[in-house]
Amino acid sequence: MAVEPVVYGASERPPRGDYARAQADYTCAQDWASYTAQDHDTYHRLYQRQSAQLPGLASQAFIDALPLLGAKERIPRFEEVNERLYRATRWELVAVPGLIPEVPFFQLLANRKFPVTDWIRKPEEFDYIVEPDVFHDLFGHVPLLFNPVFADYVQRYGEGGLKAARLGACEMLSRLYWYTIEFGLIRESGGLRAYGAGILSSAGELPYAVRSPEPQRLPLDLARTMRTRYKIDTFQQTYFVIDSFQQLFDLTAEDFAPLYEQLRELPEFAASAGIAA
Repeated sequence: MAVEPVVYGASERPPRGDYARAQADYTCAQDWASYTAQDHDTYHRLYQRQSAQLPGLASQAFIDALPLLGAKERIPRFEEVNERLYRATRWELVAVPGLIPEVPFFQLLANRKFPVTDWIRKPEEFDYIVEPDVFHDLFGHVPLLFNPVFADYVQRYGEGGLKAARLGACEMLSRLYWYTIEFGLIRESGGLRAYGAGILSSAGELPYAVRSPEPQRLPLDLARTMRTRYKIDTFQQTYFVIDSFQQLFDLTAEDFAPLYEQLRELPEFAASAGIAA
């Protein structure tokens, strides 16, 4: 085996994906020819369901960029998406067999390479899957990489992740990723909208995150976000809201090292902790 598989959270289930195909940086060939007709059908049905929900719930920047993924009737070839993506923002997709460790992940992002899991969920997992698959990664993450400001933010996050790894602060920084790139909300002229991939690729969480009265929605604050734990197996109980992608980029311009030191001395917040906590 070229590299060790990565287990999601505390799961005891063996990780999915063929890690024997991976190189030292965890990337591998997409092997598009191995997808079955059922795989392509699953992708098509997922795409149809999610794209139908987007109006009024997803960021307009995401909706505008979604067609750049290409044909929705089949799983896209990464090299075809890369032709358009590299021209737009100098990013490119690379295939990975599944979850990868933090440092290789940060290294890829810092070099404007986005890791996309190359396998797709089974039909019985249509409504929910624990690990991210090719649909989550492509549909949820890639459209906004066509947005120059958001694309620069993701690269800056990767660079910050490499530094956080040296400082022993990956857990704090991972919360920023979770509450922005995965589960972020943005205010637009039409109201609250989703831009996080975990929301945009979920049939249930998309309307819940934007419209349900149940979760709390707080303005994005670096210290509060990095102190807030999160759930991986339920809808989020807290969402953080930005006013623009430029605001998100500007917030992460500072050196986080002093902030990490400050936060080490402060208690964490539960995922459901109220605004006055």
